[in-house]
Amino acid sequence: MFTTSELLNEAWERLEASILRYGDEPVGTVAAAPDPSVKQYNYGHCFIRDFFPSALAFLTQGKTKIVANFLTETLKLQINQATIDEIRVHMDGARPGMGLMPASFEVVEENGSSCIRADFGERAIGRVTPVDSCLWWLILLRVYQKATGDIKLAQASDFQQGIKLILDLCMVKRFDMYPTLLVPEGAFMIDRRMGVYERPLEIQALFYAVLMVADELLLPENKTDIHEEIQQRLERLKKHIQEHYWIDLARVNEIHRYENEEFGEEVINKFNIYPDSLATWVADWIPKEGGYLAGNLGPGRMDFRFFALGNMMSIICSLADEEQSQKIMNLIGKRWLDLVGSMPMKICYPAVEDKEWELITGCDPKNVRWSYHNGGNWPVLLWFLVAAALKSGRQSIAERAIKAAEKRWSEFKDRDKWPEYYDGKRGMLVGKKAMRYQTWTVAGYIVAKDLMENPQHLDWIRFD
Repeated sequence: MFTTSELLNEAWERLEASILRYGDEPVGTVAAAPDPSVKQYNYGHCFIRDFFPSALAFLTQGKTKIVANFLTETLKLQINQATIDEIRVHMDGARPGMGLMPASFEVVEENGSSCIRADFGERAIGRVTPVDSCLWWLILLRVYQKATGDIKLAQASDFQQGIKLILDLCMVKRFDMYPTLLVPEGAFMIDRRMGVYERPLEIQALFYAVLMVADELLLPENKTDIHEEIQQRLERLKKHIQEHYWIDLARVNEIHRYENEEFGEEVINKFNIYPDSLATWVADWIPKEGGYLAGNLGPGRMDFRFFALGNMMSIICSLADEEQSQKIMNLIGKRWLDLVGSMPMKICYPAVEDKEWELITGCDPKNVRWSYHNGGNWPVLLWFLVAAALKSGRQSIAERAIKAAEKRWSEFKDRDKWPEYYDGKRGMLVGKKAMRYQTWTVAGYIVAKDLMENPQHLDWIRFD
């Protein structure tokens, strides 16, 4: 048995050991730092998404240099007018838009000197597009400014230009009728085929946060032409998500009785959702006092699965209103075994299986039921759950989640070895393909513990 102090000390040791250096400067953390005998593949890269909890952990200790270096070096990797032609040479015919940031980067030796090499998805499994990278980067820039008080970094001309490019990329006029952000499959944390293309909740929550961050960090002279558009998009997006993505028993009853093929402006079933598409488990699973935001919404399609990160971020950035936030917390409390189990937290619920698994995942052996992205339990989601619970005034849920993780690790840390994810309906098994000593697993635990001890740090990441 290990004490919580021993767990936290080892977590910090592992996090420090994961630091990636460019020359003598720390610039990020590798995705995982297993034993040298284990082949790392791209787990030796620093992923923009993965570094976010690492950055939070370092900032809690006043270790600001690594975060500033990360923000600066990754900004240099952003596709812009000066780099676009060079980057496209390595894209096998693809022509990504300006403002896109890489999924990850590595430090390599070329011609006897170190350099940073970015991966925009051209080497990724499935060649997925890292849509969320620029969103996480911009949110982290705000976190850094709030944690350090350093306003000069975000106000530097190259950072102002980087923010503008991200806005241009996200708000470009498209063939689309909705205020949501339309993305391809595998564009965020779930980066494999899982039926999460189109308008996934997680992307909408990050997009909402990014719009607020951009409006906050851009200097007045740099947003005169876009401030009003940002405010309008925020209002439309919030209204759209709160009204149309929300699921509780009242909404389930409404969908159950939907009429179809309605035409005109004043219709109830605006997206032509067919009642027979209502998943049979939903009505029995949602408690009377609970609810959540759907995973996705589009013409004739509503994804009724519960996606943890999207719902937690919706609470953190106030995309969900106060009543909805409380109902999401109620749902987690009432369906604890399903959504948390022995390790916070399940990435999505329920898992798809049998014929549905074949059709949705393309028979992906890594995403079999209750594994990996298909209902696996991801320890990194612990800090998101803690942050959302604290913002909602539900400290007991935050405490319960941390205790669940510590109970597991106090008994089995040396066997589990801080894995990437857990398998099984209750998250009892170390993931079959999980990398050990996963950096955002240890960083997520550190941040969760810090938020409990220093709740004022929640102000770095919350939006009101």
